[in-house]
Amino acid sequence: MSKTKKTVIGLLLVVVLIAVVPLFVLKGAEFGGSDDAGSVAISEITGSEYEPWFTPIMETAIGGELPGEIESLLFCVQTGIGVGIIAFVMGRFVERKKKEDRLDNAK
Repeated sequence: MSKTKKTVIGLLLVVVLIAVVPLFVLKGAEFGGSDDAGSVAISEITGSEYEPWFTPIMETAIGGELPGEIESLLFCVQTGIGVGIIAFVMGRFVERKKKEDRLDNAK
């Protein structure tokens, strides 16, 4: 077996361990979102005096809270747009570098 294959297998094992070990070690742990943790922390600090500054735009548009599936969909769309922009910019940098290398080699 080559050194590269051993490295890849070792890295895959590390990734699997990172994904699986917390499931067994952290039994009974709650994996809540940061929104929930923030609102709990604010209510602990200020008591019941806390009032939000605004309501989310989508909640006011439909007259209630968005279903979880729709929130996930909007988050995924937002993520996809961001990744697309980053990939486009990185692709431009790579192509610019290739073009500059071709021009340098032609001289």
